Amino acid sequence: MAQVRIEPWHEDDLDLLRQLNSPDTRRHTGGPEADEQVLARHDRYVHFADTGQGCMFTLALPDGARVGSVGYWAREWRDQQVYELGWAVLPAYRGQGLATAAVRAALDVVRARRDRRYAHAYPSVDNPASNSVCRKVGFTLLGETGFEYPPGRMMRANDWRLDLTAPPTGS
Repeated sequence: MAQVRIEPWHEDDLDLLRQLNSPDTRRHTGGPEADEQVLARHDRYVHFADTGQGCMFTLALPDGARVGSVGYWAREWRDQQVYELGWAVLPAYRGQGLATAAVRAALDVVRARRDRRYAHAYPSVDNPASNSVCRKVGFTLLGETGFEYPPGRMMRANDWRLDLTAPPTGS
């Protein structure tokens, strides 16, 4: 199992967010954002846990290197209150199971809240790595759907759902 821990997003994580704002990392999510958008996103991430609606985390390796992000947030989906999860890993650290381990850790946090039955993830149908993460952590594929992300841009996404009341799967 990949060695990674998740830590709440901090003020000093702006450089990581700028690294994650690369064309390669953002190719399935609308492309890179302008720096003012990155600064606004960073501010939202820093203060997000205070809202009670979710939390953004960094992925930290045992040596302290910050190599990605994972988060969850409350949303309404098809008349249900659910949590949505999203994640990103820097290119140099992909293929090591870090996203899978981080999503499992974030799901542990979400399960402990005990206030929603389901979590969803909506990776692009063209993103095999993120769809694989969903499979590995036990999400069920409900099918393709139109999904607006970023705001104003429709994409084809897979709708993956995980029952938060069921025991975690995988190791």
